[in-house]
Amino acid sequence: MKVFVTKPIPDIGIHLMQDQGIDVTIWDQDRPLMQQELIEITKQHSALLSVGPNRLDANFLKECRHLKVIALYSVGYDHIDVEAAVQSTIPVANTPNVLSDATTDIAFILMLAVSRKAFYMHKQIINGAWNSNRSTKANLGIELKNKTLGILGLGRIGQEMAKRCKGAYNMNILYCNRAANMVAEEELQATKVSFAELLQRSDVLSVHCSLTAETKGVFDLAAFKKMKPSAIFINTARGQIHQEQDLIKALQDGIIWGAGLDVTNPEPMKPDNPLLFMPNVAVLPHIGSATVEARNAMARLAAENIICGLKGERLPNIVNPEVY
Repeated sequence: MKVFVTKPIPDIGIHLMQDQGIDVTIWDQDRPLMQQELIEITKQHSALLSVGPNRLDANFLKECRHLKVIALYSVGYDHIDVEAAVQSTIPVANTPNVLSDATTDIAFILMLAVSRKAFYMHKQIINGAWNSNRSTKANLGIELKNKTLGILGLGRIGQEMAKRCKGAYNMNILYCNRAANMVAEEELQATKVSFAELLQRSDVLSVHCSLTAETKGVFDLAAFKKMKPSAIFINTARGQIHQEQDLIKALQDGIIWGAGLDVTNPEPMKPDNPLLFMPNVAVLPHIGSATVEARNAMARLAAENIICGLKGERLPNIVNPEVY
């Protein structure tokens, strides 16, 4: 039993697989794998543990249809052609439910940082401009107490964000979801609204949905124009959910007040991107799951998925159950 791991992961996952007699090969070079390179190496293994944005498209899955399992080191699976995996009868699994707290913390941090222009003011210190403007009207932020939080995608992460905002700032909670979240409605007095109403009423709009054909690019200029000019936009889900040039224009023209991003479009962001120099914007380099606890848990789940797949057992975190 041989598995190829496309990037180093925490030792807990490696040891779990090795303890089951699995031969683990890890790509440890400081450069991404080209797809043909990934195909050729994967052909020599029975399982793939994919870390990062490796594009597992129909061509890859056709070439590697011998695989007994693909385990993703992520919650999202928009980088794999799930339908093609079903056609190639390859079970695919992800790592859900273990990074909710870590990702929520980043969304909350970004909300606070944007509301007080914290990243920009830190840069002012570095640039020697601590006392550059003593005006009582300069660099003012926005208080969050009793404001309205809108959430697109009230799953586990969205619900944790709602809990934090309700508890810390008594924020009113609106959400847009396919289905009603009765727990959030009962515990947090959350109100389900349409996407249009979410845009119109939110003081802070935090994105926690999956990237799908329906959500791709949904935050365009037209959407931003429906938001309050005092609104803050937060995205810790997937960069392609917002159209970045439209976001830049919305901020430059005062259509919305600020933005906090842990994901960008494209990713990685270029160092001369205008968003990095705006006072009311905070950007992080996709570190939502970057805690010791979350990454260890992801490694454990990914390893468990590999072990089950190589034993011919049903994957505990299957994303394409049609293969069975």
